[in-house]
Amino acid sequence: MNRVVVTGLGAVTPIGNNIQAYTKALRDGVSGANQITHFDASNFKTKFACEIKDLKAEEIIDRREIRRMDDFAVYGMVSTDEAMKDAGVEHDKEDPARVGVIWGSGIGGLKSLEKEIEEYITGNGIPRYNPFMIPKMISDIVAGLISIKYGFRGVNFATVSACASASHAISTAFDYIRLGRQDMIITGGSEAAVSKAGMGGFNAMKALSTRNDDYKTASRPFDADREGFVLGEGAGTLVLESLEHAQQRGAKIYAEVVGAGATADAHHITAPHPDGLGASDVMRIALEDANMSPADIDYINVHGTSTPLGDIAEVKAIQQVFGEHAYNLNISSTKSMTGHLLGAAGAIEAIAGIIAIQHGFVPPTINHFTDDPELDPKLNFTFNESQEREVRAMLSNTFGFGGHNSSLIIKKFEA
Repeated sequence: MNRVVVTGLGAVTPIGNNIQAYTKALRDGVSGANQITHFDASNFKTKFACEIKDLKAEEIIDRREIRRMDDFAVYGMVSTDEAMKDAGVEHDKEDPARVGVIWGSGIGGLKSLEKEIEEYITGNGIPRYNPFMIPKMISDIVAGLISIKYGFRGVNFATVSACASASHAISTAFDYIRLGRQDMIITGGSEAAVSKAGMGGFNAMKALSTRNDDYKTASRPFDADREGFVLGEGAGTLVLESLEHAQQRGAKIYAEVVGAGATADAHHITAPHPDGLGASDVMRIALEDANMSPADIDYINVHGTSTPLGDIAEVKAIQQVFGEHAYNLNISSTKSMTGHLLGAAGAIEAIAGIIAIQHGFVPPTINHFTDDPELDPKLNFTFNESQEREVRAMLSNTFGFGGHNSSLIIKKFEA
Protein backbone atom coordinates (compact mmCIF):
# COMPACT_ATOMS: atom_id res chain seq x y z
CA MET A 1 0.00 0.00 0.00
CA ASN A 2 1.03 3.61 -0.57
CA ARG A 3 2.42 5.75 2.22
CA VAL A 4 0.30 8.87 2.73
CA VAL A 5 1.83 12.23 3.61
CA VAL A 6 0.59 15.71 4.46
CA THR A 7 1.95 18.39 2.16
CA GLY A 8 -0.33 21.39 2.76
CA LEU A 9 -2.21 22.96 5.66
CA GLY A 10 -4.80 25.72 5.97
CA ALA A 11 -6.81 26.94 8.94
CA VAL A 12 -9.56 29.42 9.78
CA THR A 13 -10.08 29.23 13.54
CA PRO A 14 -11.36 31.39 16.40
CA ILE A 15 -7.74 31.88 17.50
CA GLY A 16 -6.13 32.52 14.12
CA ASN A 17 -7.16 32.79 10.47
CA ASN A 18 -4.08 31.09 9.04
CA ILE A 19 -1.58 28.43 10.09
CA GLN A 20 1.01 30.91 11.36
CA ALA A 21 -1.48 32.71 13.63
CA TYR A 22 -3.03 29.42 14.74
CA THR A 23 0.39 28.03 15.67
CA LYS A 24 1.27 31.06 17.78
CA ALA A 25 -2.09 31.03 19.57
CA LEU A 26 -1.76 27.31 20.33
CA ARG A 27 1.66 27.86 21.83
CA ASP A 28 0.53 30.89 23.84
CA GLY A 29 -2.68 29.31 25.13
CA VAL A 30 -5.11 31.90 23.77
CA SER A 31 -8.85 31.73 24.44
CA GLY A 32 -11.03 32.35 21.37
CA ALA A 33 -14.23 32.96 23.34
CA ASN A 34 -16.07 36.25 22.97
CA GLN A 35 -19.57 37.64 23.34
CA ILE A 36 -21.66 36.70 20.33
CA THR A 37 -21.68 39.28 17.53
CA HIS A 38 -23.42 37.27 14.77
CA PHE A 39 -26.86 37.96 16.24
CA ASP A 40 -28.54 39.44 19.31
CA ALA A 41 -28.00 36.77 21.98
CA SER A 42 -29.37 38.77 24.90
CA ASN A 43 -32.32 36.39 25.41
CA PHE A 44 -30.24 33.20 25.12
CA LYS A 45 -28.96 31.17 28.05
CA THR A 46 -25.47 31.28 26.52
CA LYS A 47 -24.39 34.66 25.18
CA PHE A 48 -20.86 33.79 24.03
CA ALA A 49 -19.08 31.54 21.55
CA CYS A 50 -15.76 31.12 19.76
CA GLU A 51 -16.48 33.11 16.60
CA ILE A 52 -14.23 33.76 13.61
CA LYS A 53 -12.83 37.28 13.86
CA ASP A 54 -11.54 39.73 11.25
CA LEU A 55 -11.59 37.29 8.34
CA LYS A 56 -11.00 39.09 5.03
CA ALA A 57 -12.56 36.47 2.78
CA GLU A 58 -13.10 38.96 -0.04
CA GLU A 59 -9.33 39.00 -0.58
CA ILE A 60 -9.62 35.37 -1.68
CA ILE A 61 -13.21 34.91 -2.89
CA ASP A 62 -15.15 37.27 -5.16
CA ARG A 63 -17.81 39.22 -3.23
CA ARG A 64 -20.55 37.93 -5.53
CA GLU A 65 -19.52 34.36 -4.81
CA ILE A 66 -19.46 35.03 -1.06
CA ARG A 67 -23.09 36.13 -1.24
CA ARG A 68 -23.92 32.74 -2.75
CA MET A 69 -22.21 30.81 0.05
CA ASP A 70 -23.01 30.04 3.66
CA ASP A 71 -20.28 30.96 6.12
CA PHE A 72 -19.28 27.31 6.54
CA ALA A 73 -18.43 27.22 2.83
CA VAL A 74 -16.58 30.54 2.97
CA TYR A 75 -14.42 29.27 5.83
CA GLY A 76 -13.73 26.04 3.94
CA MET A 77 -12.72 27.82 0.75
CA VAL A 78 -10.42 30.24 2.59
CA SER A 79 -8.64 27.45 4.49
CA THR A 80 -8.33 25.44 1.28
CA ASP A 81 -6.81 28.38 -0.57
CA GLU A 82 -4.09 28.55 2.08
CA ALA A 83 -3.50 24.79 2.03
CA MET A 84 -3.23 24.62 -1.75
CA LYS A 85 -0.74 27.48 -1.85
CA ASP A 86 1.17 25.96 1.06
CA ALA A 87 1.40 22.62 -0.75
CA GLY A 88 2.53 24.30 -3.97
CA VAL A 89 -0.07 22.40 -5.98
CA GLU A 90 -0.17 23.45 -9.63
CA HIS A 91 -3.67 22.17 -10.24
CA ASP A 92 -3.54 22.60 -14.01
CA LYS A 93 -0.57 20.19 -14.12
CA GLU A 94 -2.31 17.42 -12.17
CA ASP A 95 -4.31 14.60 -13.72
CA PRO A 96 -7.79 15.83 -12.68
CA ALA A 97 -9.16 12.30 -12.41
CA ARG A 98 -6.46 11.40 -9.85
CA VAL A 99 -7.19 14.26 -7.43
CA GLY A 100 -10.28 14.23 -5.22
CA VAL A 101 -11.99 16.10 -2.40
CA ILE A 102 -13.53 14.57 0.74
CA TRP A 103 -14.97 17.11 3.16
CA GLY A 104 -16.66 16.93 6.54
CA SER A 105 -19.41 19.03 8.09
CA GLY A 106 -21.81 17.98 10.79
CA ILE A 107 -24.50 20.58 10.13
CA GLY A 108 -23.72 22.47 6.90
CA GLY A 109 -25.40 25.76 6.06
CA LEU A 110 -27.50 26.22 9.19
CA LYS A 111 -27.34 30.03 9.06
CA SER A 112 -28.68 30.11 5.51
CA LEU A 113 -31.54 27.75 6.30
CA GLU A 114 -32.41 29.77 9.41
CA LYS A 115 -32.40 33.04 7.46
CA GLU A 116 -34.70 31.76 4.71
CA ILE A 117 -37.22 30.34 7.17
CA GLU A 118 -37.26 33.59 9.16
CA GLU A 119 -37.86 35.62 6.00
CA TYR A 120 -40.67 33.27 4.95
CA ILE A 121 -42.41 33.66 8.32
CA THR A 122 -42.00 37.45 8.48
CA GLY A 123 -43.03 37.81 4.82
CA ASN A 124 -46.64 36.77 5.44
CA GLY A 125 -46.00 33.22 4.36
CA ILE A 126 -45.11 34.14 0.78
CA PRO A 127 -42.49 31.62 -0.42
CA ARG A 128 -39.87 33.99 -1.85
CA TYR A 129 -36.93 31.72 -1.22
CA ASN A 130 -33.45 32.57 -2.43
CA PRO A 131 -32.55 30.40 -5.45
CA PHE A 132 -29.21 29.71 -3.76
CA MET A 133 -30.79 28.48 -0.51
CA ILE A 134 -30.35 24.77 -1.22
CA PRO A 135 -26.73 24.91 -2.49
CA LYS A 136 -25.85 27.20 0.43
CA MET A 137 -27.37 24.77 2.91
CA ILE A 138 -26.27 21.28 1.85
CA SER A 139 -23.29 19.79 3.71
CA ASP A 140 -21.55 18.49 0.60
CA ILE A 141 -21.29 21.85 -1.15
CA VAL A 142 -17.73 22.62 0.00
CA ALA A 143 -16.44 19.46 -1.66
CA GLY A 144 -18.20 20.55 -4.82
CA LEU A 145 -16.93 24.13 -4.66
CA ILE A 146 -13.31 22.99 -4.20
CA SER A 147 -13.52 20.64 -7.17
CA ILE A 148 -15.09 23.35 -9.33
CA LYS A 149 -12.45 25.92 -8.42
CA TYR A 150 -9.48 23.65 -9.10
CA GLY A 151 -10.96 21.34 -11.76
CA PHE A 152 -10.45 18.14 -9.76
CA ARG A 153 -12.65 15.33 -11.08
CA GLY A 154 -11.66 12.51 -8.76
CA VAL A 155 -13.61 11.17 -5.79
CA ASN A 156 -15.85 13.88 -4.35
CA PHE A 157 -18.25 13.69 -1.42
CA ALA A 158 -18.92 14.77 2.15
CA THR A 159 -18.86 12.86 5.42
CA VAL A 160 -21.51 13.66 8.02
CA SER A 161 -21.01 12.08 11.44
CA ALA A 162 -21.63 15.00 13.81
CA CYS A 163 -18.42 16.01 15.58
CA ALA A 164 -16.44 13.18 13.99
CA SER A 165 -17.18 14.39 10.43
CA ALA A 166 -13.80 15.93 9.54
CA SER A 167 -11.85 13.05 11.08
CA HIS A 168 -13.87 10.58 9.06
CA ALA A 169 -13.19 12.68 5.96
CA ILE A 170 -9.43 12.60 6.62
CA SER A 171 -9.38 8.87 7.39
CA THR A 172 -11.41 8.09 4.25
CA ALA A 173 -9.05 10.21 2.16
CA PHE A 174 -6.16 8.31 3.74
CA ASP A 175 -7.71 5.02 2.62
CA TYR A 176 -8.34 6.18 -0.95
CA ILE A 177 -4.70 7.21 -1.36
CA ARG A 178 -3.05 4.26 0.33
CA LEU A 179 -5.17 1.89 -1.79
CA GLY A 180 -3.94 3.66 -4.92
CA ARG A 181 -7.32 4.98 -6.01
CA GLN A 182 -6.21 8.64 -5.93
CA ASP A 183 -2.86 10.42 -5.96
CA MET A 184 -3.99 13.43 -3.92
CA ILE A 185 -7.06 14.40 -1.90
CA ILE A 186 -8.01 17.77 -0.45
CA THR A 187 -9.69 17.02 2.87
CA GLY A 188 -10.80 18.57 6.14
CA GLY A 189 -13.98 20.12 7.44
CA SER A 190 -15.87 23.33 8.16
CA GLU A 191 -18.71 24.50 10.37
CA ALA A 192 -20.61 27.72 11.08
CA ALA A 193 -23.32 26.92 13.61
CA VAL A 194 -22.98 30.02 15.82
CA SER A 195 -26.52 31.08 14.97
CA LYS A 196 -29.86 31.43 16.73
CA ALA A 197 -30.83 27.88 15.82
CA GLY A 198 -27.41 26.47 16.72
CA MET A 199 -27.11 28.19 20.07
CA GLY A 200 -30.76 27.65 20.95
CA GLY A 201 -30.69 23.99 20.05
CA PHE A 202 -27.55 23.17 22.00
CA ASN A 203 -28.81 25.25 24.94
CA ALA A 204 -32.08 23.30 24.94
CA MET A 205 -30.21 20.03 25.36
CA LYS A 206 -28.03 21.58 28.09
CA ALA A 207 -24.82 20.88 26.17
CA LEU A 208 -23.35 24.41 26.32
CA SER A 209 -21.57 26.25 29.08
CA THR A 210 -23.62 29.14 30.48
CA ARG A 211 -20.68 30.84 32.21
CA ASN A 212 -21.63 34.26 30.83
CA ASP A 213 -19.83 36.12 33.62
CA ASP A 214 -16.49 34.48 32.76
CA TYR A 215 -16.79 33.38 29.16
CA LYS A 216 -13.07 33.53 28.37
CA THR A 217 -12.49 30.57 30.70
CA ALA A 218 -15.78 28.77 30.07
CA SER A 219 -14.22 25.90 28.08
CA ARG A 220 -12.64 23.90 30.91
CA PRO A 221 -11.86 20.34 29.80
CA PHE A 222 -11.01 18.06 32.73
CA ASP A 223 -11.66 20.78 35.29
CA ALA A 224 -13.90 19.85 38.23
CA ASP A 225 -16.16 22.82 37.44
CA ARG A 226 -16.68 22.12 33.72
CA GLU A 227 -20.35 22.39 32.76
CA GLY A 228 -20.59 22.24 28.99
CA PHE A 229 -18.78 23.07 25.77
CA VAL A 230 -18.30 26.42 24.05
CA LEU A 231 -19.55 26.47 20.46
CA GLY A 232 -16.91 27.34 17.87
CA GLU A 233 -16.77 27.80 14.09
CA GLY A 234 -14.17 27.65 11.35
CA ALA A 235 -12.38 25.25 9.02
CA GLY A 236 -9.24 23.23 8.51
CA THR A 237 -7.80 21.82 5.27
CA LEU A 238 -5.12 19.18 4.74
CA VAL A 239 -3.58 18.23 1.41
CA LEU A 240 -2.89 14.48 1.48
CA GLU A 241 -1.02 12.64 -1.23
CA SER A 242 0.93 9.47 -1.79
CA LEU A 243 4.58 9.70 -0.86
CA GLU A 244 5.57 8.82 -4.43
CA HIS A 245 3.42 11.59 -5.88
CA ALA A 246 4.72 14.13 -3.36
CA GLN A 247 8.33 13.22 -4.12
CA GLN A 248 7.77 13.37 -7.86
CA ARG A 249 6.60 16.96 -7.63
CA GLY A 250 9.21 17.93 -5.02
CA ALA A 251 6.70 18.81 -2.31
CA LYS A 252 7.67 19.54 1.26
CA ILE A 253 6.28 17.00 3.70
CA TYR A 254 4.86 17.95 7.09
CA ALA A 255 4.03 14.52 8.47
CA GLU A 256 2.74 11.08 7.59
CA VAL A 257 -0.75 9.69 8.27
CA VAL A 258 -0.26 6.09 9.39
CA GLY A 259 -3.45 4.85 11.03
CA ALA A 260 -7.17 5.39 11.43
CA GLY A 261 -10.04 3.82 13.28
CA ALA A 262 -13.83 4.15 13.33
CA THR A 263 -16.33 2.65 15.76
CA ALA A 264 -19.75 3.23 17.31
CA ASP A 265 -20.71 3.42 20.98
CA ALA A 266 -24.10 1.79 20.33
CA HIS A 267 -25.23 3.37 23.58
CA HIS A 268 -27.09 6.72 23.44
CA ILE A 269 -27.95 9.47 20.96
CA THR A 270 -25.84 12.09 22.77
CA ALA A 271 -24.10 10.63 25.83
CA PRO A 272 -20.86 8.64 25.50
CA HIS A 273 -20.61 5.10 26.78
CA PRO A 274 -19.82 5.58 30.48
CA ASP A 275 -16.93 3.13 30.35
CA GLY A 276 -15.55 4.57 27.12
CA LEU A 277 -15.96 1.28 25.23
CA GLY A 278 -16.35 2.76 21.75
CA ALA A 279 -13.54 5.22 22.45
CA SER A 280 -11.13 2.54 23.65
CA ASP A 281 -12.00 0.32 20.68
CA VAL A 282 -11.36 3.08 18.15
CA MET A 283 -7.92 3.90 19.57
CA ARG A 284 -6.92 0.23 19.57
CA ILE A 285 -8.04 -0.13 15.96
CA ALA A 286 -6.04 2.96 14.92
CA LEU A 287 -2.92 1.60 16.66
CA GLU A 288 -3.34 -1.78 14.96
CA ASP A 289 -3.90 -0.09 11.61
CA ALA A 290 -0.68 1.88 12.07
CA ASN A 291 1.17 -1.24 13.25
CA MET A 292 2.17 0.72 16.35
CA SER A 293 2.15 0.01 20.07
CA PRO A 294 0.79 2.39 22.72
CA ALA A 295 4.39 3.26 23.66
CA ASP A 296 4.93 4.77 20.20
CA ILE A 297 2.49 7.62 20.89
CA ASP A 298 3.74 10.77 22.59
CA TYR A 299 0.69 13.03 22.46
CA ILE A 300 -3.09 12.62 22.34
CA ASN A 301 -5.20 15.54 21.18
CA VAL A 302 -8.37 14.44 22.92
CA HIS A 303 -11.99 15.05 22.07
CA GLY A 304 -12.16 16.75 25.49
CA THR A 305 -15.23 18.96 25.04
CA SER A 306 -15.55 20.17 28.68
CA THR A 307 -18.68 18.14 29.41
CA PRO A 308 -19.06 16.29 32.71
CA LEU A 309 -19.65 12.83 31.19
CA GLY A 310 -17.55 13.01 28.02
CA ASP A 311 -14.24 13.97 29.60
CA ILE A 312 -14.44 11.17 32.18
CA ALA A 313 -15.33 8.51 29.60
CA GLU A 314 -12.46 9.48 27.31
CA VAL A 315 -9.88 9.38 30.10
CA LYS A 316 -11.12 5.93 31.12
CA ALA A 317 -10.67 4.80 27.53
CA ILE A 318 -7.14 6.21 27.33
CA GLN A 319 -6.12 4.39 30.50
CA GLN A 320 -7.66 1.15 29.23
CA VAL A 321 -5.70 1.32 25.98
CA PHE A 322 -2.40 2.84 27.09
CA GLY A 323 -2.01 1.30 30.54
CA GLU A 324 1.15 2.47 32.31
CA HIS A 325 2.28 4.39 29.21
CA ALA A 326 -0.62 6.77 29.80
CA TYR A 327 1.59 8.45 32.41
CA ASN A 328 4.25 9.16 29.77
CA LEU A 329 1.79 10.85 27.41
CA ASN A 330 0.96 14.48 26.98
CA ILE A 331 -2.80 14.82 26.78
CA SER A 332 -4.47 18.08 25.81
CA SER A 333 -7.74 19.49 24.59
CA THR A 334 -7.28 22.39 22.20
CA LYS A 335 -11.06 22.92 22.45
CA SER A 336 -10.19 24.81 25.63
CA MET A 337 -8.90 27.50 23.24
CA THR A 338 -10.89 27.11 20.01
CA GLY A 339 -14.19 25.96 21.44
CA HIS A 340 -15.93 23.01 19.80
CA LEU A 341 -16.05 23.31 16.02
CA LEU A 342 -18.42 20.33 15.72
CA GLY A 343 -17.88 18.76 12.29
CA ALA A 344 -14.70 20.78 11.70
CA ALA A 345 -13.08 19.85 15.02
CA GLY A 346 -11.19 16.84 13.66
CA ALA A 347 -9.53 18.94 10.96
CA ILE A 348 -8.16 21.74 13.11
CA GLU A 349 -7.17 19.25 15.82
CA ALA A 350 -5.28 17.01 13.39
CA ILE A 351 -3.54 20.17 12.24
CA ALA A 352 -2.74 21.02 15.90
CA GLY A 353 -1.09 17.60 16.16
CA ILE A 354 0.95 18.21 13.01
CA ILE A 355 2.01 21.58 14.43
CA ALA A 356 3.12 19.76 17.61
CA ILE A 357 5.21 17.35 15.52
CA GLN A 358 6.70 20.14 13.41
CA HIS A 359 7.47 22.62 16.19
CA GLY A 360 8.22 20.37 19.15
CA PHE A 361 5.61 21.56 21.62
CA VAL A 362 2.31 20.28 22.97
CA PRO A 363 -0.55 22.82 23.01
CA PRO A 364 -2.09 23.30 26.45
CA THR A 365 -5.45 22.58 28.00
CA ILE A 366 -6.13 26.09 29.27
CA ASN A 367 -8.64 27.28 31.88
CA HIS A 368 -7.75 24.69 34.52
CA PHE A 369 -8.45 25.82 38.08
CA THR A 370 -9.67 22.84 40.10
CA ASP A 371 -8.59 19.21 39.89
CA ASP A 372 -11.36 16.69 39.29
CA PRO A 373 -11.13 13.95 41.94
CA GLU A 374 -12.49 11.44 39.42
CA LEU A 375 -9.41 11.90 37.20
CA ASP A 376 -6.02 10.35 37.87
CA PRO A 377 -3.75 13.20 39.07
CA LYS A 378 -0.68 11.46 37.64
CA LEU A 379 -1.87 11.98 34.07
CA ASN A 380 -0.33 14.93 32.23
CA PHE A 381 -3.20 17.01 30.83
CA THR A 382 -0.78 19.80 29.81
CA PHE A 383 -2.72 22.26 31.94
CA ASN A 384 -2.54 26.00 31.26
CA GLU A 385 0.84 26.19 29.50
CA SER A 386 2.25 24.54 26.39
CA GLN A 387 5.10 22.09 26.97
CA GLU A 388 8.21 21.65 24.89
CA ARG A 389 8.51 18.05 23.78
CA GLU A 390 9.58 16.00 20.80
CA VAL A 391 6.39 14.55 19.36
CA ARG A 392 7.24 11.53 17.23
CA ALA A 393 3.63 10.45 16.83
CA MET A 394 0.25 11.79 17.93
CA LEU A 395 -3.26 10.43 18.12
CA SER A 396 -6.33 12.60 17.52
CA ASN A 397 -9.74 11.62 18.90
CA THR A 398 -13.10 12.95 17.76
CA PHE A 399 -16.44 11.60 18.93
CA GLY A 400 -19.88 12.62 17.66
CA PHE A 401 -23.51 12.59 18.78
CA GLY A 402 -25.01 9.29 17.73
CA GLY A 403 -22.00 7.46 19.13
CA HIS A 404 -19.65 7.99 16.17
CA ASN A 405 -15.94 7.62 17.05
CA SER A 406 -12.87 8.37 14.97
CA SER A 407 -9.15 8.21 15.76
CA LEU A 408 -6.26 9.29 13.55
CA ILE A 409 -2.57 8.61 14.04
CA ILE A 410 -0.06 10.98 12.47
CA LYS A 411 3.68 10.72 12.90
CA LYS A 412 6.90 12.51 12.02
CA PHE A 413 7.90 11.77 8.45
CA GLU A 414 11.00 9.63 7.95
CA ALA A 415 12.21 8.91 4.47
